Amino acid sequence: MYMEIQQLLKKGFSKSKVADKLGVSRATVYRHLKRSPSEMAEWVESLQTRKKKLDPYKELILNWLREHPDLSAAQVQDWLMERYKEQLEVGESTVRAYVRELRVEYKIAKESSPRDYEAIPDSPLGEQVQVDFGHTKQKTSDNKEVKLNFIAFVLSNSRYKYKEWLDRPFTTQDVIQAHENAFQWFCGIPGELVYDQDSLIVVSENGCKCQPKS
Repeated sequence: MYMEIQQLLKKGFSKSKVADKLGVSRATVYRHLKRSPSEMAEWVESLQTRKKKLDPYKELILNWLREHPDLSAAQVQDWLMERYKEQLEVGESTVRAYVRELRVEYKIAKESSPRDYEAIPDSPLGEQVQVDFGHTKQKTSDNKEVKLNFIAFVLSNSRYKYKEWLDRPFTTQDVIQAHENAFQWFCGIPGELVYDQDSLIVVSENGCKCQPKS
């Protein structure tokens, strides 16, 4: 493992990338790189034997990976947070490193899950509006940078648009008011509204997906 770290560094990987691959902090890598080769080898070996934060959830994660080989580390983290939010605090890099180690150890290859795209005919006039959130950074008159948030309504057929801007994050009340303003601007309410994934609209993106099993 010590040689592997040195090889990664020689290949041009930054110390932060090496830390990410090992599932440790960058400061830890810096500190231990100052040690002698023998001390470094002992430390790296200890990483393999010490109890890891996600070990109590190992069998659960393994079941998820075996049942859904295309599962991403980000999705694993989402499922863990949904079930153990009150008792588990774990970063994305830690989950990613742990999932990668399990895939190697138990030979669970990551399968790709390509999306199928199909052309959809335009909906009738006034039938559907797409609602998206976003932000941009702009310069003020005194050359200061400000972040502007927006909500946009786009009629699917005509591409007619209505947009509102705020120099702060949108609240639920802001979104409701923006809808009322948009309907007034369009002179009517569409039959269907299609939303982007935003925390003000979507509670969980997993609601319509397969549910994890214990």
